[in-house]
Amino acid sequence: MNVLFLLTHKANCTYIYDDYTIRQALERMEPSRFASIPVLKRTGEYVGTITEGDLLWAIKNTYMMNMRDAETHPVMEVARRKDYQAVPVTTSIQELLHMAVSQNFVPVVDDRNTFIGIVTRQKIMEHCVEKYYQDEAAAAAK
Repeated sequence: MNVLFLLTHKANCTYIYDDYTIRQALERMEPSRFASIPVLKRTGEYVGTITEGDLLWAIKNTYMMNMRDAETHPVMEVARRKDYQAVPVTTSIQELLHMAVSQNFVPVVDDRNTFIGIVTRQKIMEHCVEKYYQDEAAAAAK
């Protein structure tokens, strides 16, 4: 099975650009309620992942207690605890499963490192459960 069958396309993902301010990042994350989202260059290249925790620690450590202060700090100033590793579209389901153990989602890039979407841990688990029941049904039919 191809990664593209599990892909949530970029058009349906919440992400930010690396030139956003901390305030813009917070405002982009708020409606989606996601705890972590991809960071992209304006060219579409995947840069890394930013989390609510990364932003919270940046606010705490710089004593930014109002949104006006957050407008003056670029999001790339924020130390990120962990960037999710991106994979090419040729990645196997087994590799995705292995990566999903430590990542909420797996960013997918093309051969130029341009972000094309994500595969969520939920989608991977749904695929594995479906495959399990198919295999069980096939074994029972024998």
